[in-house]
Amino acid sequence: MTSTGTTRKTLIVIAAVVVLFGALLCSTLVGPAGLSPRGVLLDLLNAVPLVDVDSGLTAQQHAILWNIRLPRVVLGTLVGATLAIAGAAYQGVFRNPLADPYLLGVSSGAGLGATLAIVAGLGAGTFGIPVAAFVGGVAAVTATYMLGRSVGGNRSEVVIILAGVAVAAFANAGQTFVMQRYSDSLKQVYSWLLGRLSTNGWTDVVVVLPYVAVTIVVILLFGRMLDVMAVGDVEAASLGVNPARVRLLLVAIATLGTAAVVSVSGLIGFVGIVVPHAVRLLVGPGHRLLLPLSLVVGATFLVLADLLARTVMSPAELPIGVVTAAIGAPFFLVVLRRSRGVA
Repeated sequence: MTSTGTTRKTLIVIAAVVVLFGALLCSTLVGPAGLSPRGVLLDLLNAVPLVDVDSGLTAQQHAILWNIRLPRVVLGTLVGATLAIAGAAYQGVFRNPLADPYLLGVSSGAGLGATLAIVAGLGAGTFGIPVAAFVGGVAAVTATYMLGRSVGGNRSEVVIILAGVAVAAFANAGQTFVMQRYSDSLKQVYSWLLGRLSTNGWTDVVVVLPYVAVTIVVILLFGRMLDVMAVGDVEAASLGVNPARVRLLLVAIATLGTAAVVSVSGLIGFVGIVVPHAVRLLVGPGHRLLLPLSLVVGATFLVLADLLARTVMSPAELPIGVVTAAIGAPFFLVVLRRSRGVA
């Protein structure tokens, strides 16, 4: 790699980190609650040891900042980062730029689990909808893998994708049936399906943080393996890599992280397709840089999308899935066009 290319990529990484911090700051300062930016900054400064300043915020405003706005910003960061890095891992594993974290039926399974929890009146607490969505997502992917392995033979990479389509169709049919039988719950179901980052204080952040941390660490550690697998399974095996084992591990860990964040955020589409592909256009296909940069850009993308969702129609709020779809759908069409051109 030339020094010019290295300098360019270094500048891209620095710019991405700076933009992320800017997005986090803007999302913390801006909101429909009417908190003054100066008061928010001073209140944040009060959290620094040995600093004691008067922020001017009332007790209610302080509670809004620390128990509603900040948890939401942090949750958006975790969800966006996880969906993006999982998408990059899926695209590397399947060598397909159109792959995303929902490929193997996790979204459909999570949607069915959440729908069942809603109609059963389990509520949105820690042991309600999030747990049901997580269980549904993991169950759907497990069924996909078992079905793909049972009929795939040596063509498991392709067959598992097709099995995911079949499992997703089955889960969607089940969800539609339940929604028709319990039409009084449609509004709550659609609210979850369209995605949202409303939080129960810091509870959702604490619940998903271990899954997110494990997912990110494992995927980053296997970046070199993904580069080796990009040349093909036969060549990777000759270099001492077991493609089937690496593929299974990465699919499992990416799915686990996706199911965890989806369980608390609802279905937020396009992040796992748009972000890794955009990053790949900037820095190339090497996963050593693609994976961490996708993580940073994914977090930025979702934090800004959430800021737009809660301010553009204030005091009303747009579902964040609508915002990401409005941005991601046109980009997805561009990806399809480029793929057709390559084919």
